[in-house]
Amino acid sequence: MEEYHKIQTIFKRDEKNKFRTLLEGEFALPEFEYLKNSEWIFTEKVDGTNIRVMWNHETESITFGGKTDNAQIYSLLVTRLNNLFQTTVAREKFKEIFPDKSACLYGEGYGARIQKGGGNYRQDQDFVLIDVKIGHIFLKRCDIEDIAKNFNIDIVPIIGTGTLNDMVNMVRKGFNSRWGDFLAEGIVAKPHVELRDRMGHRIITKIKYKDFERK
Repeated sequence: MEEYHKIQTIFKRDEKNKFRTLLEGEFALPEFEYLKNSEWIFTEKVDGTNIRVMWNHETESITFGGKTDNAQIYSLLVTRLNNLFQTTVAREKFKEIFPDKSACLYGEGYGARIQKGGGNYRQDQDFVLIDVKIGHIFLKRCDIEDIAKNFNIDIVPIIGTGTLNDMVNMVRKGFNSRWGDFLAEGIVAKPHVELRDRMGHRIITKIKYKDFERK
């Protein structure tokens, strides 16, 4: 199952300082500028490691992958993934939910020892669901929530809706994570209606608190 697509930061980066800071107001893609005043859905960006949970309906097998096929996954996280998905109950759920299609659950492995501030989220390691793809189709948020409930797994929280300017202002100011009393890493935003550009790439963007230069 294919790797998760790149999420483009909303603004271009400044070549003059080795791309460390953003060129605010200069949108990275023309689609962002065109849709800047539309309604977007904001979810909290989790500082973790990319994880894919892949279901093959033909072989009825479940496999795990990282950001790339060669990426290594933390051993404690592998144990947690096995406990969540490599069980008879989980396999039956996959067969029930995806009876005639292969699917991929995209998420983040997060928690202690995953990234610098992983322990802020939790003291163990776990999986949080971000997206679900069947074939070439990404599922709607309501369907993703249903899948999270079926597997009893976390899902990235929706923290608001608004324009892209609303998103930028919210992240610039900083806000507490839904996981605790610490600053959230940032926001991932999708249009209220799923959209793709003329090349077939998904319209989705992000911005991080650390993207803003602070003295």
